Amino acid sequence: MSLLPSLSRRERGLLSVFALLTLVAVAGPDLQATELPPAVFADTQAWHGLPNAMDVLSNLPFLVIGLWGLRWLHWLDRAHEDVLDAVPLPPSMVHPPVNALDCAWMFFAGLILTAAGSAFYHLQPDDLRLAADRAGMAVVFAGLVGFAVCERVSARAGWPAAWFVLAAGLLAVGVCEETGNVLPWGLVQFGGMALVLTLALGRPMHGAVGLRLGWVVFFYALAKFFEFSDGAILQATHQLVSGHTLKHLTAALAGLPVLHALQAMGRRTLRHNPGAAAVTA
Repeated sequence: MSLLPSLSRRERGLLSVFALLTLVAVAGPDLQATELPPAVFADTQAWHGLPNAMDVLSNLPFLVIGLWGLRWLHWLDRAHEDVLDAVPLPPSMVHPPVNALDCAWMFFAGLILTAAGSAFYHLQPDDLRLAADRAGMAVVFAGLVGFAVCERVSARAGWPAAWFVLAAGLLAVGVCEETGNVLPWGLVQFGGMALVLTLALGRPMHGAVGLRLGWVVFFYALAKFFEFSDGAILQATHQLVSGHTLKHLTAALAGLPVLHALQAMGRRTLRHNPGAAAVTA
């Protein structure tokens, strides 16, 4: 029996996109990192012995938002259990969207890994440390794509999509480290965000959490603008802040729409059971 007839139109479209990106990654040209401009960061000032201080410390918002998101997810898990115990309703009426929440766990854990990996890289930039930075980003992209798929394609497709992107991202990091070919990583990063943008233009599925994907894409695009304007921004601000530092701060803000969606879900949970607020204690 064929699996395809059991898939929805959106699921078949998603499968086609993943197949196309995989084909390009495998059969596409070998794009060597040496063919690209070297990663030279404008702000190299130290602070109390900390090299490249601003580019290192500006990763703290990733850590803060990641921990904040994991705390909310932990609260949601406990609050939903409390609702099921206390409210005489069928579980289907109050059961959380498990796949979306699993993807959110991956997303916020990825933010924490990104904070560690990016800080580690910017302390002393080299190829090995860059791989650690990208590995954390791969976890973020996987969680985000999975959550977006839950919202716009189907709940059942979200978790497999997240794992596909995670495997592809980590493999792309390894390929880049071993061969210098950055094409697979570029497809994971830019192809993944192009997919999120496309999904943002679609209608949410029934039971969607309400993640505002457009804001995620906006903060990502703004972060890339700051990245490409690294030196120009440092000069314009009279050596106060570089574009790369602003890139970190802005990219971290992309976690806020995900956090907002979880908080909205929490408010709906409290409407079912106002006493669930005690779970946060």
